[in-house]
Amino acid sequence: MLSGEAKKESLWKRVLACRELYLMLLIPVIWYLLFLYTPMYGIMIAFKDYRAAKGIWGSDWVGFEHFERFFSSFYFERIVGNTLTINILSLLFGFPFPIFLALLLGELRNGKFRKALQNVAYIPHFLSAVIVVSIMQLILNPNTGVYNMIRQWFGLPVTNYFASVNAFKPMYIISGIWQNMGWDAILYIAALAGIDTTLYEAASIDGAGRLQKIWHISLPGISSTITIMLLLRCGQIMNIGYEKVLLMQNSLNQASSDVISTYVYRVGILEGNFDYSTAISLFNSVCNILLLLIANAVAKRVNGTSLW
Repeated sequence: MLSGEAKKESLWKRVLACRELYLMLLIPVIWYLLFLYTPMYGIMIAFKDYRAAKGIWGSDWVGFEHFERFFSSFYFERIVGNTLTINILSLLFGFPFPIFLALLLGELRNGKFRKALQNVAYIPHFLSAVIVVSIMQLILNPNTGVYNMIRQWFGLPVTNYFASVNAFKPMYIISGIWQNMGWDAILYIAALAGIDTTLYEAASIDGAGRLQKIWHISLPGISSTITIMLLLRCGQIMNIGYEKVLLMQNSLNQASSDVISTYVYRVGILEGNFDYSTAISLFNSVCNILLLLIANAVAKRVNGTSLW
């Protein structure tokens, strides 16, 4: 058995042996401390009647008043409902696409075509929300858009989709799938590369076809990766970035496009209700944590894979 001093000396030796790696790790640790953990100090204003002149500590304590105001607000059902609907539909329809793409790329034998397809699938991820929405507007424009021109050729009426309440969610979800499908597939492609090739060879000798190999080898081989990614997505069920929503949003589709992040932006940044918007964001974060814990517990019980 090593004594306490011997253990400390052994630990420092291991740290010094890997000092370059620890120095590299120091940069993201400092970033997290400065920009993610330090700002948590401001969470207190969710429970205070915050006044900038008084500061965080000097402002009056109001407890859960801002939360009660939010729960009784006219906007509560609408923004929570829209947030959940968009994220759940994105999860149901968008989550399988990167898996399908990874499996498809894994089955392609033509190396040049596979690389070309990978590049085409990755590129949309690097486009900003402004460019993506601009492309959508060019395609769906009621006067000059390609899609409406095709509809006119078939005798169908011209539709202004950006002014339609019912069209917002499908547009947001489909454009999100197109933009992120290739990038999200990278992890699955890497997981497929780690599967032992002798399994495929043995399956071929036994007469298994491509679909049988995918079902019995490929999918089980990446099942743990799928579970982890699904858990991470479940932890973001209540999160939607406000940039793309704001670019697509207008007074005609706001009933369908107003989500928690845009509401927080509106009441917090535009109206200056920092305490109220902080309370809403805190509620959002707590919901995400609870959803992640529940999903992790279910996954651990079902197939033994979990985040911790």
